[in-house]
Amino acid sequence: MDNIEYIFDFERLEVYKLSLKFISKVFKIYQKLPRNFQFTVGEQFIRASVSIANNIAEGSGKNSEPGKMQFYEYSLNSARECIPMITILSEQKQINNDEYKELRSECIIICKMLGKLIGSLK
Repeated sequence: MDNIEYIFDFERLEVYKLSLKFISKVFKIYQKLPRNFQFTVGEQFIRASVSIANNIAEGSGKNSEPGKMQFYEYSLNSARECIPMITILSEQKQINNDEYKELRSECIIICKMLGKLIGSLK
């Protein structure tokens, strides 16, 4: 088997796949932002969105349910952290209403999926 074709367990999780799509959208928004927004809200938005996927990946590698749960909770907290940034960008007219609704909706779905993932470990 070619190592590049190896699939990690977390790569099969729908919440992980959705988080990657969310990250792509965040990067597209970031690229359109004026510099003052890039260095304030934009960079934090990128860090929080990337943290969602990173913590899913790290959590899946833990050998205990409490270990997994801890990182999945970090991921959930990062997803929640994105909501204020989406709101700020909307209120500051840096994203339009359709972008606001789409980003917020996807973030809520990610939060719900992570909540179920965490619940499955209890």
